[in-house]
Amino acid sequence: MSYIVALTGGIGSGKSTVSDEFSRLGVPVIDADIIAREVVEPGTVALQAIAQHFGVSMIQPDGKLDRKRLRAHIFSHPDEKQWLNNLLHPLIQQETRRKMAAIKAPYILWAVPLLVENNLCSRANRILVVDVSTETQLQRTMARDGSSQHQAEQIIAAQSSRQARLLQADDVINNDGSSAELINQIEHLHQKYLTLAHEFNKQDSSI
Repeated sequence: MSYIVALTGGIGSGKSTVSDEFSRLGVPVIDADIIAREVVEPGTVALQAIAQHFGVSMIQPDGKLDRKRLRAHIFSHPDEKQWLNNLLHPLIQQETRRKMAAIKAPYILWAVPLLVENNLCSRANRILVVDVSTETQLQRTMARDGSSQHQAEQIIAAQSSRQARLLQADDVINNDGSSAELINQIEHLHQKYLTLAHEFNKQDSSI
């Protein structure tokens, strides 16, 4: 098994930009959001269960999940959110393990937006948090999703706090600065992770 670096951060922090840069450096990236979409593709057991539980209004005419409608529903119904998590999380974890086992590389970047919220920190060898100010989060979330400030504040409040993520962090990338500053931080961490992975794999092979 490769060394696993879990990447997380709040909405609007720039996790996708960071993971794309690691990928450019040749690091395999496993994205929990992509896997979450794959397990509810048309024809899957999970999508059928969602349609039965929430009703066919959650399915678009093309047969795909209406993610925006479902997200709006569970946001205001915490018990329904728990039902959905109980359905999807085991499927996502199973597919994540399958993908990880197939990778041969010094280390894997595992992008998990809800790493802290879903108590998954122990599944990684190291945790990297992308951190930005709350003001930056608000501005980026509103610009990306067309959300009002109130909606953006609600989304941020529903996630783990900035402080809770930083408490779990082994490494922190500050993404309030320029692109050049961000890339410099990533390249430094990449070399660090290659060294850590080498030591990890050396110990693993000696057992």
